[in-house]
Amino acid sequence: MKASLVLRRRFEVDAASFAELVIWSLPQPVPPSEHPFKYRMVLIHKGERVLGFDNERGKGDYRHDGALETPNQFQSVEQLVADFLTAIERWKAAR
Repeated sequence: MKASLVLRRRFEVDAASFAELVIWSLPQPVPPSEHPFKYRMVLIHKGERVLGFDNERGKGDYRHDGALETPNQFQSVEQLVADFLTAIERWKAAR
């Protein structure tokens, strides 16, 4: 079984910012993640990443808030997307 695309979405947040979300369903998890998804979600403002959620082999699930990187608990694809969209709204409100 091959990887299959679950979601690919890119949208403008404001005139200087955009978000991109990409999620793949995999036949097996990317260790140390225990779920069968590979994902990257990013908010770019003026050409720089200000927010990101992703998972990487050897690292697992984590998020970037500016230069700060912290582990992120994966619950479901739906919750991951909701959490990312909420993080964008919080970023917008904090500017």
